[in-house]
Amino acid sequence: MKNKQIHLRNASFFALAFVILGYVVKFYPSTLAGFDSNVQSAIRGNLPSGASQFWTSITVLGNTVIILAITMILATIFYYYKKWKIEAYFLLASFAAMGVASTALKYVYQRPRPSIEWLIDTIGYSFPSWHTASTMMIAGAVVIIVHQRMKKGIARLVLQAVLILLAVLVAVSRVYIGVHYPTDIIGGWLLAVTLLQMMYPFYDQKRFEWRFQSKQK
Repeated sequence: MKNKQIHLRNASFFALAFVILGYVVKFYPSTLAGFDSNVQSAIRGNLPSGASQFWTSITVLGNTVIILAITMILATIFYYYKKWKIEAYFLLASFAAMGVASTALKYVYQRPRPSIEWLIDTIGYSFPSWHTASTMMIAGAVVIIVHQRMKKGIARLVLQAVLILLAVLVAVSRVYIGVHYPTDIIGGWLLAVTLLQMMYPFYDQKRFEWRFQSKQK
């Protein structure tokens, strides 16, 4: 119960941070212009061709079709091969919750995308970044599952670090290719962490119950 309260308290903190940022994005966007511009310039530079090719390739990992395929493949492996049924449900629920929340919030804030050169074509509003939220959400969910299921050691730490690194790279790529402000990225991260903190205690409780009832390993 205490751990549940801690996670829900953390979720409230990150949700509040998201709401505050969203309020500024919606009603006082000019106050963020300097920060966004400076970070964009630092990340994009003069758009060297080699870097552009790298970042446009990385950003594909957060495309809806790709992240959905990754989620479905992992959930299938967890459910049928590893017999980790609740973990599979947790992963699918994480993707669904993030998708619904991120899409709905885009229409709440209706932030136009940056008026700079884009390296890819895209549509829709800018805040929060769907790619950022989705990759961090799925990476975070898998990190949790790995932490619970893999033995403690260097292999587990490396895998968890790689997952978070990939999510961060996708987030940075959205700024580099010009389709998101840095504050969109922060918003995406805050949203993902909020949802994970909200969902984790319920998932962990159900996992304990199912193992106690011998519904899964």
